[in-house]
Amino acid sequence: MRPLRKFLDKLEPLFAKGGRLESYQALYEMVDTLFYSPPDVARHAPHVRDAIGLKRVMGLVVVAVAPCAFAGMWDIGYQANLAIQGLGLSVPSNWRGTLITALGVGFDPDSIGANLFHGLLYFLPIYVVTLLAGGFWEILFAGIRNHEINEGFFVTSILYALILPATTPLWQVALGISFGVVIAKEVFGGTGKNFMNPALAARAFLYFAYPVEMSGESVWVPPVDVVTGATPLAIGTESGVIGIIDSGVTWLEAFLGPIQGSLGETSALACLLGGVFLVYTGIASWRIIAGVFIGMVATTLVFNAVGSDTNPMFVMPWYWHLVLGGFAFGMVFMATDPVTACVTDAGRWIFGLLIGLLTVVIRVVNIAFPEGIMLAILFANIFAPTIDHFVAQANIRRRTRRSV
Repeated sequence: MRPLRKFLDKLEPLFAKGGRLESYQALYEMVDTLFYSPPDVARHAPHVRDAIGLKRVMGLVVVAVAPCAFAGMWDIGYQANLAIQGLGLSVPSNWRGTLITALGVGFDPDSIGANLFHGLLYFLPIYVVTLLAGGFWEILFAGIRNHEINEGFFVTSILYALILPATTPLWQVALGISFGVVIAKEVFGGTGKNFMNPALAARAFLYFAYPVEMSGESVWVPPVDVVTGATPLAIGTESGVIGIIDSGVTWLEAFLGPIQGSLGETSALACLLGGVFLVYTGIASWRIIAGVFIGMVATTLVFNAVGSDTNPMFVMPWYWHLVLGGFAFGMVFMATDPVTACVTDAGRWIFGLLIGLLTVVIRVVNIAFPEGIMLAILFANIFAPTIDHFVAQANIRRRTRRSV
């Protein structure tokens, strides 16, 4: 990594000439803490509870989300290869097909390596564009404000890439992350001051601005111009669990992940493994995860008891809600965002319960929008400070009564 430092040293005169030495120092410190292990780490007071830094926190989140990324890449490659070979379609004439053919990887849906490589060719462009577009805004705002560029964007970037369809146009990828970084975070002061999750805000913006590219039956199975396929959750809104099973998807398949969906949300198993890791390392709050799960189960049982002759989602069991759509991914990685979630213990329970309740309500009642976890989390983000305020006030009143 020495060439990187030498390159930064050559940039210093350019920054000094423009009167931007503070911006250069912020950039240098960002690179130094991101790629190296500097000696100036927190070891003593006031960091008396934990010496963990933002770099380590973000690194652990990336490790936790890695199973979702690999499962998602395999699934996208599997869906594409299955469409090519299983349905007797011709090899794609795009750059992906040319590269796969030239390297001799092949399009065998039974090959783990072929599926992973094909899926990587869909995930990598999305992620690179996300880094370039979002990183541009991060560096721009850091330079204007003379703030240090932190590692928080790397987690935002990978989470954002994993909640997109693999066929999302790259210009929309850049537009979405620009909205998330600028409007949902930087205008409020940057990392730690945003009131809603930037990745989810970016995804919501794309969904409402370009619904054709973000939903429907033609965006989940590459190549998009040949094969269409609805997600199991979309099938469930039309014909319930019976329709999902009749389409060839079992609960175990939905749990493991070989189904249509966004890049990193299809495998509930991978999401839950990441959740266990985050809870074990103390990064994510188990109260929020438990609250989301309990809220989902309780609300589902209420709808199951009410029933409906016209809406099959009323009778969908809770264990199907768990594995369909992005529920598991949102519960583990989005709802537990420490910046936009509640910080009090009681508030975290309320926050999680609210997300679980709203997710099922949106899924069941609003058939036009079957995926409810995204909007539920964004809605709960808005009320998180209010929830913490009332929890704190209740605690103050309780302590006051004890002291009288």
